[in-house]
Amino acid sequence: MAKNLKRLETAAWPLFRAGHLPMIGEWVALPVLDSAGATTGPADPLAAEVMYPTAERLLQRCDAVLRLPGASRGADQDVAIAEARGLPVYYALEDVPGVTASTLSEGAAPLS
Repeated sequence: MAKNLKRLETAAWPLFRAGHLPMIGEWVALPVLDSAGATTGPADPLAAEVMYPTAERLLQRCDAVLRLPGASRGADQDVAIAEARGLPVYYALEDVPGVTASTLSEGAAPLS
């Protein structure tokens, strides 16, 4: 999870520079899970009550979703929720409104 989260976080700076407020569900869910007393993090039985519900609640307040490449049941579920709400879903960082070549090159790590 840490490796995947780090990969997702590489998109945060270009999105922020483009005027967006990037949000990754784990940024919210993991502290909630910890404060709920989960001792094994995302592997804890409490995770089912926190991880996906957090993402679903966040999607009620999001304007769009960026779905980066890679297998992820959670990300696929986020896309389904976004589509059901009629939200745009972008599959490449450079397709997000406001993201430009200069936004991508200014201090951001490349997506891989």
